[in-house]
Amino acid sequence: MGAAAAAGAGAEARTVDVVVIGAGQAGLSAAFHLRRAGLEPDRDFVVLDHSPHAGGAWQFRWPSLTYGKVHGMHALPGMELTGADPARPSSEVIGAYFDTYERTFDLRVHRPVDVTAVREEDGDAAGDGGGAGHGGGRLLVETSEGVYATRALINATGTWDRPFWPRYQGQETFRGRQLHTSGYPGPEAFAGKRVIVVGGGASGTQHLMEIAEVAAATTWVTRREPVFREGPFGEAEGRAAVALVAERVRLGLPPQSVVSVTGLPLNDAIREARASGVLDRLPMFDRITPTGVAWDDGRTVDADVILWATGFRAAIDHLTPLRLREPGGGIRVEGTRAVRDERVHLVGYGPSASTIGANRAGRAAVTEIRRLLDRETAATATTV
Repeated sequence: MGAAAAAGAGAEARTVDVVVIGAGQAGLSAAFHLRRAGLEPDRDFVVLDHSPHAGGAWQFRWPSLTYGKVHGMHALPGMELTGADPARPSSEVIGAYFDTYERTFDLRVHRPVDVTAVREEDGDAAGDGGGAGHGGGRLLVETSEGVYATRALINATGTWDRPFWPRYQGQETFRGRQLHTSGYPGPEAFAGKRVIVVGGGASGTQHLMEIAEVAAATTWVTRREPVFREGPFGEAEGRAAVALVAERVRLGLPPQSVVSVTGLPLNDAIREARASGVLDRLPMFDRITPTGVAWDDGRTVDADVILWATGFRAAIDHLTPLRLREPGGGIRVEGTRAVRDERVHLVGYGPSASTIGANRAGRAAVTEIRRLLDRETAATATTV
């Protein structure tokens, strides 16, 4: 494989068959299946990870999120996670598991590496919206360690690097502290404080329940009335939830998380918090004041801290030069393949944004990429 000129990048690109961006659950699953398909790391494919250590987004989770509190952590393909101490922080347990996994299967993850842009080798945009086509050349992946020219791309960047911060009137005037789940340090930082937690998802309720044990006062605010789910959540319910998320992706809309459509499991801790009033919810406030928040009906709540447990968005800005987004703002995907460019696969995106979904998506993406590579190899051979 010869070297390709990096158009406009001022450097020589290193050629590989596949670049995997991200080494969380989805990226490691894809790398595992690439190896099983006969591709060699650092020769045929490369895995690039923005994070400083193994563990994906798990390495950034707050210390009070112990492994025993993690819901639905599915093992990576080929190696179970066994013997984990449920009282140990999930960041340590899963970080160590991912590190062992990378070494066991010799995945040779490059980190920390920032990917700044992915573009056509000839500088042209990818598809025109008419289907799964492309210009036939390679993709250039511009990174902090150089440029890669690749025949296919697996994007597994998740959402952790794009926390969503809603904007409200007066937000800049608040004299207290504002932070997002992505920077949540654990409950000890809120001792004696008046805290408003914004967000009705799993993180918001977890934050609220542990902060309430040490704070002077807590207030829970959500846009929608929370849905608490009783009874078992089986395979049929899981498929239905994934289908709702998949439909948005098929329509080219920004994906919701799978968790957002499943509701909150009604366990003993939730029941106790509801009975004590900790989970008494207020509707979304209308503005932020220097000392707290206010509603148009005259109600106010004073606060020292506003904690935004408002979720994340897909970290896909580096794909912008390829013009993959639809008018609705998302990337339309069939299976894992971007409809506008068959060389690009998104895993851990939309319906595959769960640990078991990421595993399946990694396998599916590699299966399609293997066909693409074989087809292009055969086409090249017939022209020689």
